[in-house]
Amino acid sequence: MHTDPNCLFCKIVAGQIPSRKVYEDDELLAFHDIAPWAPVHILIIPKLHITSMVDVTLEHQALLGKMMAISPKLMRDLGVTEGFRHVVNTGRDGRQEVMHLHLHVMGGPRPWIHG
Repeated sequence: MHTDPNCLFCKIVAGQIPSRKVYEDDELLAFHDIAPWAPVHILIIPKLHITSMVDVTLEHQALLGKMMAISPKLMRDLGVTEGFRHVVNTGRDGRQEVMHLHLHVMGGPRPWIHG
């Protein structure tokens, strides 16, 4: 599996940096965001280092589908029942801060919308 030794999220996957995990399997890791925009704000990341959506190819379609498909269960498990939001920031111009593909999943009582 490709990893980047300088990547913050690859270090989290490797257990070098702690996180508040909510899910883990052979391909994905989900954990609470350290700077949440909502009462429940998790990140779902592939363990494979993919820098951003710019680098996604058809070979990643099952992985990305799994990221989306696991999110409703995780949000239900975390008590979110009235809907949630998915956000993928792509590249510096798209406000991506960590250069490792990640899916933000945010929910909980409003008002938490940041735009």
